[in-house]
Amino acid sequence: MGLRKRIEVRFYRLPSGKEPVRDWLLSLSRDDRLNIGTDIKAVEFGWPVGLPVCRSLGDGLWEVRSSLPNRIARVLFCVAKDTMWLLHGFIKKQQKTPLQDMALARRRQREVLDALHQRGS
Repeated sequence: MGLRKRIEVRFYRLPSGKEPVRDWLLSLSRDDRLNIGTDIKAVEFGWPVGLPVCRSLGDGLWEVRSSLPNRIARVLFCVAKDTMWLLHGFIKKQQKTPLQDMALARRRQREVLDALHQRGS
């Protein structure tokens, strides 16, 4: 018997139709995409997942933590209606997650939750 997904994964989509996290991932090398994708898949099939792959940032915001050669990547996400919404991805350059990255992810989280609430999903 194969593994079953515990949650679905979806990319946050701008009103223009662009998917910023997908675009960011495609800008990375193939090896980096594979590494980050493997970590996202670990969350998808193992939710809930803790450290070292995943960590709560509070108020329903989470991060996928990926170690790349010589750097660290983060994908910030929320979970709503059994779906992992990939909100923001970046290469981490300092110890703490930058406030602007957190603010962007929280704004997108609100947009996702508001849209789901309006649709009644």
